[in-house]
Amino acid sequence: MLVALNHEEPDRVPILLGVSNATGIRMTTYRLLKRMLGIEAQDHYLYDWPELGAAALDEEVLLRLRSDVRGVLDAHPIGVQERNRSRDPGSPFVDSWGIGQVEIEPGVWFPGLHPLAEAETIEDIENYAGWPDTRDLSRVAHVKEQARRLAQANEFAVMATPWLLFPFERAFGLQGMDRFLMNLVMKPDFAQALLRKNAVLCKELMKPFLDALGENVDIIKIGDDLGTQTSMLMSPKMYRDILKPIHADYIDFIKAHTTAKIFFHSDGDVFPLIEDFIEIGVDILNPVQTSAGKMSNLQELKKRYGHEIVLCGGIDTHKILPRGTPQQVREEVRRVIEILAPGGGFIAAAVHTIMNDVPPENILAMVDAIDEFGCYPR
Repeated sequence: MLVALNHEEPDRVPILLGVSNATGIRMTTYRLLKRMLGIEAQDHYLYDWPELGAAALDEEVLLRLRSDVRGVLDAHPIGVQERNRSRDPGSPFVDSWGIGQVEIEPGVWFPGLHPLAEAETIEDIENYAGWPDTRDLSRVAHVKEQARRLAQANEFAVMATPWLLFPFERAFGLQGMDRFLMNLVMKPDFAQALLRKNAVLCKELMKPFLDALGENVDIIKIGDDLGTQTSMLMSPKMYRDILKPIHADYIDFIKAHTTAKIFFHSDGDVFPLIEDFIEIGVDILNPVQTSAGKMSNLQELKKRYGHEIVLCGGIDTHKILPRGTPQQVREEVRRVIEILAPGGGFIAAAVHTIMNDVPPENILAMVDAIDEFGCYPR
């Protein structure tokens, strides 16, 4: 993993699976996978958060999937955990920002409670009583020891993922995506004030997380979803005028406190922004959504940017993993590796979370094919 991150050719293509919500497996599929493997490990959820739906993978499963990374996550503050554990069944799960997940069908939760949905003025932002308590360190109390233990074992790269400390997506959570995107155009002063407020809080929450990690971390995951299936959520100009300075400042802040590589997650077609990401210090781009617009042009991605930014992902979860046969999965893995692996700078991973429609045999076909076709020299 570390050799690949340095844009050199390692012994084989590294695999990243199961260490964050963006690289994980949904619980239903995870249970089927454990059953297929004959592994009787208990069910646990990432962030101890069942409503999120992403499984915390057992070590035996991670070894079978050949994942070269282990994760360190923060947690919801103790008060938030206790409040949600004692809430009425089926009622919304509300996080430390006041943003809520609502149950849209039994056992299926979706972001649906937006506490600043009606906010329109900077005064509304200042008067909001639900901002997270940045002084509550209960959410990182476990981080130092967990990171130390993983680093001392020196078997896997350590990737740290604080829960959604992403300024743009926090604005979606607070207002709703449609409302906030409209406010970016119709009420830009308000929208930018909300982004700046979120950015300040993200840095204040990130700092104790980084302090607890110390030198025992290789990768820090951040990100903001900026793309759609065919284009972007905003024009490149709007990104450069409004969000890019916020992202640049955030990355500078993180790099001032750690030598870890910056892993930036954005779904969709973000091809027009890759040079911007490189400029502001992004080291790893994830998930390389091959089903989205120009991101499908892997040859161009590798040719233009492969020597400047690590490409992580590329294994399609839109059609290939859920609907393909194991042989089709193998063929797609081979295709992606042949394009992206030469010269290093490639980490194989599924495009975002492996959802509940993916057969477990296709997960095994994916990792076995990476192992088979991902050997160096090419």
